[in-house]
Amino acid sequence: MPTTSIDPKDVQGLVRFGYKSMTEACYLLLRIRDAAAARAWCAVAPVATAELQEPPPEVALQVAFTWAGLRELGLPHDVLEGFSAEFESGMAGEGNRSQRLGDLGPSAPTAWLWGGPASTPDVLVMLFAMPGKLEEWRRTVQNGAWEAAFELIGCLDTSDLGGHEPFGFQDGISQPEIDWDGTPNVEGNRINYSNLVATGEFLLGYVNEYGKYTDRPLVDSTDRRAADLLAAEDVPAKKDVGRNGTFVVMRTLEQDVRGFWKFFDGQTGSNPGARQQLAESMVGRTMAGLPLAQTSAVPIPGIGSGPADDANRFTFDQDAAGTRCPFGAHIRRANPRNTDYPNRPSWWLTRLWSKLGFASQGMRTDIMASTRFHRILRRGREYGPGLTPEQAVQSPPADDPKRGLQFLCLNANITRQFEFVQNAWLMSTKFDGLSEESDPLLGNRTPVGDGRSTDNFSIPREQGVRRSIAGLPQFITVRGGAYFFLPGIGALRYFSRLGE
Repeated sequence: MPTTSIDPKDVQGLVRFGYKSMTEACYLLLRIRDAAAARAWCAVAPVATAELQEPPPEVALQVAFTWAGLRELGLPHDVLEGFSAEFESGMAGEGNRSQRLGDLGPSAPTAWLWGGPASTPDVLVMLFAMPGKLEEWRRTVQNGAWEAAFELIGCLDTSDLGGHEPFGFQDGISQPEIDWDGTPNVEGNRINYSNLVATGEFLLGYVNEYGKYTDRPLVDSTDRRAADLLAAEDVPAKKDVGRNGTFVVMRTLEQDVRGFWKFFDGQTGSNPGARQQLAESMVGRTMAGLPLAQTSAVPIPGIGSGPADDANRFTFDQDAAGTRCPFGAHIRRANPRNTDYPNRPSWWLTRLWSKLGFASQGMRTDIMASTRFHRILRRGREYGPGLTPEQAVQSPPADDPKRGLQFLCLNANITRQFEFVQNAWLMSTKFDGLSEESDPLLGNRTPVGDGRSTDNFSIPREQGVRRSIAGLPQFITVRGGAYFFLPGIGALRYFSRLGE
């Protein structure tokens, strides 16, 4: 199995860094006005790479393209066909996909502010900067061929809420780590779990968790325009357009912060402590980010190694009944942490016994797919001003601003990663043996095909009947979205030469 290490100079920096210290950011949605000018801009664009620098840069630029944008740029048809079907059709490209993603009702693409049937961009330019430097950086970037190359169709602004998302919860805690050195994750027939995930789960051109290469476009090595492309590891006679690139899933998620806290306020008789506790039960963490499933920082081999890791160093094994963290809580759905963890059977007979289901702690451990094959790398930013729960339950001003998340995640396989998590875990009413409830935060509350409701939430109790809450409002509405390809630096140079 190849263990090729990654050349960080060929990877866009967002994959590795996320640019947290650059607290100012905006996302420019563009249409290609002139393909030749767009290629000329790509040739000189100051795209930041994943190379470590000292001192760290104060600004960064990243660029990604939709399938339509690559076509407009001049990518040959046979190369375009090498991309996945879901990337080609796009996030809003078919009704069946919208159904699976839960983009229905007010979240339907026909109501989106961007990314819908008539407003899908060709290019996404992401700008990041240290405080006070964003506007100057934007003016610098928009020089040269920019004006001739692109038409601006939207600018998505962001805000800095100090590591909290708009509902007020600590965010960005649970993130997979990319195996930058290509370390094998398998000993014999046994997968060793850690938070370290195979490179190919997030970067094309490398082996993924299945030990396979994800399909991506390849070109003949004789193509002189492809001089900067690396050879494909699995097909050495070809040059790899996808190598060191990844797919960006971007969605504008508008959060009804006032409606969120007012609902819990009504459910708890305006008791601030009970209001927060109920909200935390639906998230699965305290507002400070500590997991409800584990009340003490008990070290788990292979997952974290110190106090800084306590918020992510846990499984749900210690909460098998869901009495601490309900089965339908957001963090259980988004990352079930369910299989391939340390201390699983290692002897071949006990492994077989476990695979047959006889060694399981319960039915729930066997009804969900293994988490390690469905991880995503989140890189989103919040937008709008902060609002405390106490402020949220008060009457809003006439000009109350919108709040939400510019959700952005990276993955090498959109269907198996983002779409699976969204469909099978977040939107599913059958997740973990539940019924008539979807994700308490992201659920759209639309009844399923047989008319059953999806607006319930159940809280198991150690003794007695579980508590059931009905009539959950829709707290988050999708306002836009698209699938983009974030190319490696060599691929970006290849794009710039397409007119030759």
